[in-house]
Amino acid sequence: MSSASTGTAPSQELVLGFLRKDHIQRYSTLVVLVLMFVIFAATVDRFLQPQNLLNIAQQISILTIVGVGLTFGFAAREMDLSVGFAVGLAGILVPLLLTKDVALPLALLAGVGAGLVIGGINAVLVTIIGIPSLIATLATASILFGISFLLTGGRAIYGGLPEAYLWLGQGRIGGFPVLAMLMLIAVALAWFVMERTVFGRYIYAVGGNRKAAELSGINVRFYRIAALVVCSVFATVAGMLLASRLGSGQPNAGERYLLDGLATVFIGMTMLRPGTSTVVGTFFGALFIGIINNGLNLLGMDTYIQSIVKGIIILTAVAIVSRTTKLNLL
Repeated sequence: MSSASTGTAPSQELVLGFLRKDHIQRYSTLVVLVLMFVIFAATVDRFLQPQNLLNIAQQISILTIVGVGLTFGFAAREMDLSVGFAVGLAGILVPLLLTKDVALPLALLAGVGAGLVIGGINAVLVTIIGIPSLIATLATASILFGISFLLTGGRAIYGGLPEAYLWLGQGRIGGFPVLAMLMLIAVALAWFVMERTVFGRYIYAVGGNRKAAELSGINVRFYRIAALVVCSVFATVAGMLLASRLGSGQPNAGERYLLDGLATVFIGMTMLRPGTSTVVGTFFGALFIGIINNGLNLLGMDTYIQSIVKGIIILTAVAIVSRTTKLNLL
């Protein structure tokens, strides 16, 4: 029966189709993101200026990279609470090596190596010893925090950083921040791995139902280990870039990326494939937080108000995911 005979216009059918329950679950957060962007654009004079939009892209770069790493862990049903302190450790390890005249490539490799070691330790604690990832990585976080301050005596590292290193976090190509370019590369690479490779499908399979994955012949332990290692490597890469962005090594600079990183993943889990962590969802989650922070900053809001807003967002996101899907991360 045609839409004309039923009295329902095609546009009405389109609206009714969008309002289906699954569409609301998938796209409601994106709609809120767009509305929030429009509200800030209408109420904050400088919000739509090209320089400010580029600043948002630069500001969310580190957070997005951390969140993308966490996405692998969440997909395998593992939660890594050490990522913020892995960011902090890499953010002082690489500058420390550079001030000791270590070549830049070797210093960067050391940062990646630190991520491999941290992820490997977490993986052993979780998959071999059998400690739940929430508890194991919480303990690892405390250890990393102590190591960061032990290496520097609690002091920041200033000066002596090569221009090539600072360019990674502060440079621009054609007016576009290099840091934002690196973020987009990381997102594209992670998306390809998770959505277009067997590795990604097996990660999701392990997180979806470990017993079924094992009966299907998937090496469950290997993919849990891989997910935890990827979490840590992305975190240490983010830490290296953070120090480059700041122009110094700060022992406690990475702490806030744990809460914000978790928030990006939780917000991302409310969209596209509700209840499932996705790279694209995490990117939009980071953009969500970045727009909130930027808009509130331009409005002159204090940072503690931003913390309150982010806390409410996390609670709302977790509540939505919990009510619409079976949220089981331990």
